[in-house]
Amino acid sequence: MKQKYLSALLPALFSLALSAPAFAQIKVGVTVSATGPAASLGIPEKNTFALLPKTIAGKSVEYIVLDDATDSTTAVKNMRKLVSEDKVDVVIGSTVTPGSLAMLDVAQETGTPMITMAASASIIEPVEGKRRWAFKTPQNDSHMSTALTEHMANAGIRTVAFIGFTDAYGEGWYREFSKLAELRKIKVVTDERFARADTSVTGQVLKIMSLNPDAVLIAGAGTPAALPQKTLKERGYKGKIYQTHGVANNDFLRVCGKDCEGTWLPSGPILVADQLPDSNPVKQSALAYKAAYEKAYGPGSVSTFGGHAWDAGALVAAAAPEALKKAQPGTKEFRAAMRDALENVKNLAGAHGIFNMSATDHLGLDQRSRVMVQIVDGKWKLGGEAK
Repeated sequence: MKQKYLSALLPALFSLALSAPAFAQIKVGVTVSATGPAASLGIPEKNTFALLPKTIAGKSVEYIVLDDATDSTTAVKNMRKLVSEDKVDVVIGSTVTPGSLAMLDVAQETGTPMITMAASASIIEPVEGKRRWAFKTPQNDSHMSTALTEHMANAGIRTVAFIGFTDAYGEGWYREFSKLAELRKIKVVTDERFARADTSVTGQVLKIMSLNPDAVLIAGAGTPAALPQKTLKERGYKGKIYQTHGVANNDFLRVCGKDCEGTWLPSGPILVADQLPDSNPVKQSALAYKAAYEKAYGPGSVSTFGGHAWDAGALVAAAAPEALKKAQPGTKEFRAAMRDALENVKNLAGAHGIFNMSATDHLGLDQRSRVMVQIVDGKWKLGGEAK
């Protein structure tokens, strides 16, 4: 009888033993755009997850990294898989705005906090409903638009043409930039758009050229943003050209080449970490990421986009110890506790700035997270800290 009882009990005990590690381990799900139009952004992000800590607060950490190929539908599928099959406690991703916006419904539905590496403020604002579950590490388009319009005003620019992606990234930038440009009495003379996969923007550029603006703002990300700039140069445009922080990587410099000489853009401090004054509060944390990445992937390989992944990892590491006081990994209670803990991260020095989250601010960055940079002799040159 005793033997029969033990035989019946053993499968249950074995099942319990197998499930135990899930509660001892923090699982971080990741979806990045390692292929497709945003690959130049997603690859350094993917690379960065190999550098993140494997232990947090005494718990082992597993990073499960998937590629969404810069496709919103795939980003959503990845998130559902990570939550339902892999039982992750938090999701980091995606690389671009459209995919990240699409993931918000899954975040709310499953009660899973997500930390996006995409720039649009619309992913986290306003902090209500499904956006209560979303956090982000890149500077907002509104944040960077302030720096751009200030630089333009100081340079005497009075008219500017806008050309941006046809998706949510371009829309967010146009909305924020045009609003701030109006306040500084800078007239936006046209709103042109192009898709990430387009191979020609001749029609849009000819329209811009006919208006003869003082400057052009290209609101694109990664290597696709080089297309309008190269076309403008080929057509003989002589005014100032601005880009967004979506192009702050060496692949963009390689593709754009000489046509990007003299371009201005706002960027996270990490892009010019070596050039920052010692008084800059982000210099040491930016250099720490730069050193870790270049040790693994070679001199000159560091990217601002990888920095967004590094900062997402830092947010998880800062929040997890607090969440562990309330629940154990692998439970819905722990996911909820992680959301609450992320919302209360304070004075966290990352590669891009100092994070101070709150119930109304799920980015938590201030002016210390941006500098103005110019492309000079094919390299990034610090042009002064933006105010």
